[in-house]
Amino acid sequence: MNFKSKIIVLFLFFSCSIVSAQLVKKHGQLSVKGTQLVDINHNPIVLRGVSFGWHNWWGKFYNKEVVKTLHNDWNATVLRAAMGVDADKNCYIKSPEDSKAKIEAVINEAINQDIYVIIDFHSHNIHLKEAKVFFDEMSKKYGKYPHIIYEVFNEPDNETWAEVKAYSEEVIKVIRANDPKNIILVGSPHWDQDVHLAAKDPIVGFDNLMYTMHFYAGTHGKWLRDRTDEALIKGLPIFVSESAGMEASGDGPLNLIAWQAYVDWMEKNKISWITWSVSDKKETCSFLKENANTSGKWKDTDLQESGLITGEYLRKYNAKH
Repeated sequence: MNFKSKIIVLFLFFSCSIVSAQLVKKHGQLSVKGTQLVDINHNPIVLRGVSFGWHNWWGKFYNKEVVKTLHNDWNATVLRAAMGVDADKNCYIKSPEDSKAKIEAVINEAINQDIYVIIDFHSHNIHLKEAKVFFDEMSKKYGKYPHIIYEVFNEPDNETWAEVKAYSEEVIKVIRANDPKNIILVGSPHWDQDVHLAAKDPIVGFDNLMYTMHFYAGTHGKWLRDRTDEALIKGLPIFVSESAGMEASGDGPLNLIAWQAYVDWMEKNKISWITWSVSDKKETCSFLKENANTSGKWKDTDLQESGLITGEYLRKYNAKH
């Protein structure tokens, strides 16, 4: 390669890096128009990224170097900081300051990298008092940043929609007192599969709400896409804040055909999506092999199959960003 060719290659490389590093600067404050997530210019935008595993079990990956790797190497445009609320002694309820420190490391570096970030209250149970305190603090601290998305309830399991709705309304009021604009994600019963219930009786009186649907392609078939299509037709904005290609247990074989069918469906409908998860457990949904570098910069040999495929998806579908 001659000198002139090298200069051209370097110019293109740094040009792409600058564009990648200025995602939020380019798209700005997000909002909801109908069922579509749109940017500051009211153009449709699809965010694609990954979720960290529960912070209380995989907190070692909650650092700025991993954020840099997921953005710069994997081309993620959104990250999800999954703060475990009630799982063990290291959870938010038992250890709030340490919990906040871990997720804020991700939030702060995502802002620094100029990508979007989801603050996820990661629980299967209602903890209204704790959620109100937490989101009051987070929205006061980060509400001025257009990078922020709030997820107020990860995956309700056996709660009714009436219970989830009432809880969500109370938490939304707290957030909106400090942050009138940023997107808020609301869950639905049965691990975010009952979007049809939310579509029949949505939350009213607040702007920029979206509803989460979660799928694991090895378990959840076309019926869930059909149900979500019906919710979209009824006007319910959908954000897939957790998904993957294996069984809902997080284990079992990857179903690559079913996973691709979901990706094709999300792309067709311009639905934003997150894949689970940045963790190193011996199960299919973990991106990383045991003993993978906790500071990112992973080689292919550090990744399990789900991590390899997720990286390929992000680099392919986020190329235009």
